[in-house]
Amino acid sequence: MSSKPTKQSSPEFTSYYLQRATQELSEDLDKIRNAEDFKADSIPFLVHALQQGAGLFSPEDQKRVVAEPKGKEGDAQRDEDI
Repeated sequence: MSSKPTKQSSPEFTSYYLQRATQELSEDLDKIRNAEDFKADSIPFLVHALQQGAGLFSPEDQKRVVAEPKGKEGDAQRDEDI
């Protein structure tokens, strides 16, 4: 992973990144959603915060992750990439 953040990530990578992030953080996200002070207008802020992580990957890393095979083996390999 490159240490230089990119300003924009590809839509395909962002989608994959958000899927993985929400899977990995599912328990924490449930706690946030169930908090008494969580409101519907907090959702866009939460989504935006999660999306910011995708921009930390270089365009080369994004292409490599997106190009890897999909499926159980591909997911196991991809887990190491992110």
